[in-house]
Amino acid sequence: MIDVARPERSFPVVCVGGSAGGLDAYTRLLEHLPPDMGVAIVIVNHVRTFATLLHEILPRYTTMPVELITERLVIEPNHVFIIPEQRDLHVKDGQFRLMPISKPRGWPDVITVFLRSLTEHWEGKLIAVIVSGYDGDGAAALCGIREAGGITIAQRPDTAKQPDMPESAIESGCVDFILSPEEIATKLVQIARDAA
Repeated sequence: MIDVARPERSFPVVCVGGSAGGLDAYTRLLEHLPPDMGVAIVIVNHVRTFATLLHEILPRYTTMPVELITERLVIEPNHVFIIPEQRDLHVKDGQFRLMPISKPRGWPDVITVFLRSLTEHWEGKLIAVIVSGYDGDGAAALCGIREAGGITIAQRPDTAKQPDMPESAIESGCVDFILSPEEIATKLVQIARDAA
């Protein structure tokens, strides 16, 4: 049942975290998602030194609106949101909040930061998806997503252009499903239907 007092926070949020090779996973995922499944898709691609172009590229693969996140942008279902470069992403009161990146050197941890914010400040269903990328960003937050009643998914490493991030996620011991991008899309549709 939808919470009428807080309709802006009653739908599922899907965080898709990736980096190197992530574009392949994002496009394969979005091509197989219906535009009206009632979830917000947040793509957290860890980019430090150059501007992201995902908000220009991904509209070719989905009919959902694709937006580059700005401060206090309202989180809406049936939208794809893209993290800007050089920022940590948080959630508060149904809106995105942007902060200066907390780890400017070494491997970023923007996915972990966002997932932890979701567990603290989002009341709807949480789904964390870790796809192709270097290092292990996101893995440290997966057990917390599970503890909050969320669902965790890793891209099957043999389908990832860079398997480090999915492998780190799997090694956390807190991954519910290990799937190809196309299978992830099917699973997300099923989860969204069950959450409705």
